[in-house]
Amino acid sequence: MSALLPQLVTTPLPQIKTDWLLVALPEQPDLPTELQGLDQALGGALSRLRERGDIKGKSGELTVLPVAPGIQAERLLVLGLGPIEKLTLAKWEQGVLTGIRKASGLEATSMVVAIPSAVAKQLGADQAAATVAYASIVGSCGQGLYKAEADRFCFREVSIHPGEATVLPSALDRGRVLGESVNLVRELVNRQPEEIVPDTFASRAAEVATSVGLQGEIFDVPRLQQERMGSLLAVSRGSAHAPRVVILKYQGAGEGAPWLALVGKGVTFDSGGLSLKPSDSMLSMKGDMAGAATVLGAMAAIARLKLPVNVIGSMGLVENMIGPHSYKMGEILTARNGTTIEVHNTDAEGRLVLADVLCYTVDQKPACLIDLATLTGSCMVALGMDIAGAFSNNQDWCDDVVAAARRSGEEVWQMPMNDSFNDQLKCDFADLKNVGTRWGGSITAAKFLERFVDGTPWVHLDIAGPSYAETSKPYRDPGATGSSLRTLVEVAEAFATRQTKFQPK
Repeated sequence: MSALLPQLVTTPLPQIKTDWLLVALPEQPDLPTELQGLDQALGGALSRLRERGDIKGKSGELTVLPVAPGIQAERLLVLGLGPIEKLTLAKWEQGVLTGIRKASGLEATSMVVAIPSAVAKQLGADQAAATVAYASIVGSCGQGLYKAEADRFCFREVSIHPGEATVLPSALDRGRVLGESVNLVRELVNRQPEEIVPDTFASRAAEVATSVGLQGEIFDVPRLQQERMGSLLAVSRGSAHAPRVVILKYQGAGEGAPWLALVGKGVTFDSGGLSLKPSDSMLSMKGDMAGAATVLGAMAAIARLKLPVNVIGSMGLVENMIGPHSYKMGEILTARNGTTIEVHNTDAEGRLVLADVLCYTVDQKPACLIDLATLTGSCMVALGMDIAGAFSNNQDWCDDVVAAARRSGEEVWQMPMNDSFNDQLKCDFADLKNVGTRWGGSITAAKFLERFVDGTPWVHLDIAGPSYAETSKPYRDPGATGSSLRTLVEVAEAFATRQTKFQPK
């Protein structure tokens, strides 16, 4: 975990001693009141730059001003926000991340971020400050785990200037916990695939559980056989690395309270099996365990935030490889609930793993359920790389999950679940097959999973696109993103306080 603990500071901006001072500038005719004293200390430099059009305040605009005689900060970073009335939590986060990433590219020790009063009013002071705390941890942590020279430097000190707004210290702690949990997910997904295999992932999960006070157990092969997880075990047969299932529990609401269940797909590397992927498609398949990593990160965050909720987190961990005993096309598998499945494509393995883990989790009698999986390329075709697809058997529960994503600044779009898609899964030799036609592939995958939730209110999040960025943007590096973790924490918070449309029994 990061040692960084963001602090509040109320010293006037010109008098703040720091390596970087980041101030945000909305796109508006007049200089905001809180920047007028800074402008005066700079001898009117901000006003002149605005009059010349060098600084306009447009969304994403970033201007670096070097040390100036009138201020104590070594560098001034001016971030454009665009029209304040159009500012969303996601845009504020992206803007701050852009500034943090810019500043952390140099080896500096401290940074202060000033929150404009207009932002505090638009988004809420606590939400705006929590986002800065989150961004300071995520934005200063690069993806170069194996590089000889670091391309990003974590700050030793980050302070937040709330202006005239009042910010609760708990908001900063929440932002820090979420940032560290997202970085845990990013690290696990970004590590090279021979380092993160089912057994090492399970060991890391045990370490995390111990550090945050989670209870849990790890299922080895004999236990998986005892639990009748034939579908999951078949996927793992081609690998030298034995499968595992990790079950973690957090009981923050006490006996008798309903349980929320989270399930993650953890294919630590996906070659496609006998339905071998081409090289270009295989390169990023170390990230096919992002669903399981996100569940682990979310469980850690929920425990650290001490939310008054009961949560079970289940992670199915396998490698899908080619070997002497790889599972085959035409093979009939028997899942934990007795459903038989004919394999028509060994590269549709994630749903086979999830089938057994969903069955086990449902048998624990949760009130409702969310699974996360990098499941289908067709979801990316439909929604692009930045939006997760949501599929559900219960509209009220789906509404809650989508609303939680919106509150957290993450993008989720509900997809249809028409029963007509079940026809694509009909099979002559078994209860169903593991793929449909090329049309609506993300939906048929979800309809497949629906067969294993036994009517439990359930949402499937297909995070194939947003969990792993193929290209960089000003506010993010390529690689793992930790997408959907904050959505899960928001869901857990709403579930704990019963502020949901869906009311668990």
